Amino acid sequence: MIKIEVPLYITLPRKTKADKKYMLNLNQYRNWHYIVSNQLKHRFCEALECVLRGLKLKDELDITYTLYKGSKRKIDRANILCIVEKFFCDALTFYEVIPDDNDDYIKATHYYSDYDKDNPRVEIIIKTYDKSN
Repeated sequence: MIKIEVPLYITLPRKTKADKKYMLNLNQYRNWHYIVSNQLKHRFCEALECVLRGLKLKDELDITYTLYKGSKRKIDRANILCIVEKFFCDALTFYEVIPDDNDDYIKATHYYSDYDKDNPRVEIIIKTYDKSN
C-alpha cells in the first residue's frame, strides 16, 4: 500500500500580475485555456516527482481518492477528484510507474470525502493486486 498526499490548488506564476491560484475541479477545468491546463498538469506532476520517480508497479492497481474538505459545505466530490485522478494517472505514466493508465493497469478507483479544516487536501492510496491470483 502506498499513501500520497496531493494539493487541492496549484499556483501558476504570471509575468505582469500576481501569481494565480487554481483549484483542481471539473467546473474550472472545462474553462481553462489548453495552455493553462497543460501548465497545471505539469506543476502537479512536478510536485509528485520525489514520490513517483523510480517507483515501479507491475500488478493491477486499486486507487482510492479521499478529499479532505476545508469546510463542512456540501460539495460534489467527483468534480474535484476526477481532475485529481486525471492528473495523477498521467503522472503515473509520465514517471513510468505503470506503462499506461488504462483499465488493464488501473482496475478500480474509489472516491470518498471527509473534513479537515486545518489541512484540506486529497489523499491517494494505491493498493496492488497480484496478477497471478
